[in-house]
Amino acid sequence: MKKWKKVTLAVSACVLVLSLAACGKKEEGAKKETASETKEIVVGVAPGPYGDMVTDVIGPLLKEKGYTVTTKLFNDYVQPNKALAAKQIDANLFQHTAYLEKFSADNELELTAVGQVPTLGMGIYSKDLKQLSDLPDGGKVSIANDASNLARTLQLLQANELITINADIDETKATVNDIAENAKNLDFKPLDAAQLARSLDNVDIALVPGNFSWAAELKPADALALEKLQEKYKNVVALRTEDKDSDLGKAFAEVLTSDEFKAAIAKSEFKDFDQPESWK
Repeated sequence: MKKWKKVTLAVSACVLVLSLAACGKKEEGAKKETASETKEIVVGVAPGPYGDMVTDVIGPLLKEKGYTVTTKLFNDYVQPNKALAAKQIDANLFQHTAYLEKFSADNELELTAVGQVPTLGMGIYSKDLKQLSDLPDGGKVSIANDASNLARTLQLLQANELITINADIDETKATVNDIAENAKNLDFKPLDAAQLARSLDNVDIALVPGNFSWAAELKPADALALEKLQEKYKNVVALRTEDKDSDLGKAFAEVLTSDEFKAAIAKSEFKDFDQPESWK
């Protein structure tokens, strides 16, 4: 009888050891499987608010889909697309559709937008004025001196009934010479776009592009007026065209159109940005 008890105990011990070993292997396998499901991706950004948007809003939502996101900062608007095409990064967020399409065509790159994000347009800011109607006759107005931002500046001034641009010219190429009416005799001060925010001490109003107003910590909610962007001028997440229908492409598309993304933006510092038309 004692002999059989010893045999039974020995068998039970073996079963227990084998069971624990099997459980250990299952747990180890589960850990490896979980680790393999999480993929690390790098998103290229430029100076401005969109790196923060990736880190604070888009990244956490992509993490729920199995992606760990880091950003890589580029200091110009050329390298993020070239790095993406060269597979040095997995996606980028810094440009609008119009720029992406033109840059891709000019440089023969196969890049595609997979979704729009809320975008900070140009704003009219003032250190002293509380509303545009307080702008005095002969008021000093600092404006960008580069062609692209200047045309947008004049369109924003026209949208707020401060000037009228000649009807027979292309508004996207307008210059101060194309101003037909300037009822308040505004005194324009052309400056490099990066200097516009700093000019607020010396002018009545300054028209500051979004990236530069963000860098200067000017709050969109404090602007006397904000640019209403055309859809083609709203920023997009870009991927290589070959990856558009990949798991990553689908994950980005789902996140950028999700109610969770909209809700997160509404509670963030990006809540006053111009939203994609599809959100409205």
